[in-house]
Amino acid sequence: MSDNTIETLRARLASGETTAREVVTASLDAAGRLNGTLNAFLEIDREGAAARAAEVRGGALAGVPVAVKDNICVKGLQTSCGSRILGDYEPPYTATAAERLIAAGAVVTGKTNCDEFAMGSSNENSAFGAVRNPWDTERVPGGSSGGSAVAVAARVVPVALGSDTGGSVRQPAALCGVVGLKPTYGRVSRYGLVAFGSSLDQIGTFTLSARDAATVLQVISGRDPADATTADVEVPDYAAHLTGDVKGARLGVPRALFGEGLDAEVRAVVERAIEVFRDLGAEVVDVELPHARYAIAVYYIIATAEASSNLARYDGVRYGFRAEEAPELRSMYRRTREEGFGAEVKRRVMLGTYVLSSGYYDAYYLKAQQVRSLIKADFAKAFESCDAIITPTSPTTAFRLGEKTDDPLAMYLNDIYTVTANLAGIPGVSVPVGLSREGLPVGMQLLARHWDEATMLRLADAYERAAPFTDRPRVCATAG
Repeated sequence: MSDNTIETLRARLASGETTAREVVTASLDAAGRLNGTLNAFLEIDREGAAARAAEVRGGALAGVPVAVKDNICVKGLQTSCGSRILGDYEPPYTATAAERLIAAGAVVTGKTNCDEFAMGSSNENSAFGAVRNPWDTERVPGGSSGGSAVAVAARVVPVALGSDTGGSVRQPAALCGVVGLKPTYGRVSRYGLVAFGSSLDQIGTFTLSARDAATVLQVISGRDPADATTADVEVPDYAAHLTGDVKGARLGVPRALFGEGLDAEVRAVVERAIEVFRDLGAEVVDVELPHARYAIAVYYIIATAEASSNLARYDGVRYGFRAEEAPELRSMYRRTREEGFGAEVKRRVMLGTYVLSSGYYDAYYLKAQQVRSLIKADFAKAFESCDAIITPTSPTTAFRLGEKTDDPLAMYLNDIYTVTANLAGIPGVSVPVGLSREGLPVGMQLLARHWDEATMLRLADAYERAAPFTDRPRVCATAG
């Protein structure tokens, strides 16, 4: 696939230089060659994708190969959620976001590996093995949408769908050196996304540029009668806002978040990115997010509570894995969930059940919801003095496989910069802004007001024009 963005692919297809079938075949070949090394795909739909490519006739994404995270339903392909309890389950329908991509001419090439039920920050929790970072295969790609991030970073596909409950698109995008976008809650339909935390989950995108992110977001956004949480809000022409001009834009910097816990190299790279915006004519102002320090605690109470409820449906009765040789119903339930779920899912279900239990609901879950309201109010106040907020996306670059698996708290702290956007329901995007001394990508996060993805993307695009990220992971040499 080389460095083809949607924009360059469309130009090549329109000129007759290549065909949709040739583009998709190259993508499938790259997926097959690299999967033994990266483990990014759980299913590669070689025959189906080639057949669909031959039928492409037009659309905003005509002939563009896309990958879909394995917790987003696509009819005819597996949806395992990276879990043994679902295995090779095939849903009878396609998620709205994926359906809209297909309607625009995109070709789904396969389903990508992910942390089990989207629970993780490293993509080491999949029942089907860890995903590896294409910049250094001894390091994690981030999670839970690590497979989708890697598929784009390794230039296997120019677009992939992921899900973002607490940063699961933006954090792996940062660690893999690609653009990862989480829209406003309600902007993109969740119909067909297997639920983890229903008040937090959003389908997001991985692309090679902010312009591509704008193109894909335009396609998948909008009201969906199948999802009552989608909003009837006008979808702007995102590409039309990508003017390159950010003079007079006000960028808020929460300096308190640039302190303890942030790797010095990451801080330095993001500080340089802030200076690029100054040079472009943007005004940089200090903002306060006083309750952000409670965000990890609040998120892991609310998210686990919702997970406990949502995962109750996996009982071995209706679909998926069922434990054998269970003498009676209760034993079958217990053994199915014990054998079918991995350690991290069990941990979160137990935590969620605890915080919802009688005697602890008010002390934990109710209090977390109250602080969530304060976090949302902090953003509303901050946006009174700025158009967007800039932070690091992750406190560190990609860490080594196995480095944090025995320390869940250290793993959870990787989400410290991303969970606030999900708690507040606002949009966020991670943009690669440089490399560490070890040659690992660093991501910058931009956050905007509800429904204002256009401003966020305009800033991201302007940064890319001024300081393009042209480095490629070394594994790309194998991809061709």
